[in-house]
Amino acid sequence: MRELFWVFLLSAVPIVEQRGAIPLGFFYGYNPLLIFIVGFLGSLLPVPFILLLFNTIYNWLKKNPRFEKVVVLIDSKISKNKGKIEKYKEISLIAFVAIPLPTTGLWTGSAIAAFLGLDFKKSFICVAIGGILSALIITSICMFFPTFFNVRIVLDALFV
Repeated sequence: MRELFWVFLLSAVPIVEQRGAIPLGFFYGYNPLLIFIVGFLGSLLPVPFILLLFNTIYNWLKKNPRFEKVVVLIDSKISKNKGKIEKYKEISLIAFVAIPLPTTGLWTGSAIAAFLGLDFKKSFICVAIGGILSALIITSICMFFPTFFNVRIVLDALFV
């Protein structure tokens, strides 16, 4: 049961999110439906905070020269994906979050929605739908192609 807690927490971590947490749940041998639910809920945990606080924190970071590298990183990620989402807002946000690739998860989708000033409720629903789709894709890949996300290889590489 402690492993499920780690799946939950790991899915809330930026960059890693569901892409790392769901395969970890399979590595531990849990039921795919349980992994799907825990991974999705964990990844959803930071979304309201990002939607509500992103612009305040971002503006504070911009004023502080010590965080220049972080601001440049955020600017590049947002400007890279801003145009894709601005045009078709809700559908684009869902699709963007649903694609299980690095920097396309719930964290980035929420930050872009906040940056663009999209409605909180709509943004939360769109990000959640995208998160469900992403979790479904990752869970399916882990079920049907178990070597695709080989957690053992990653763990061995990290702890060698």
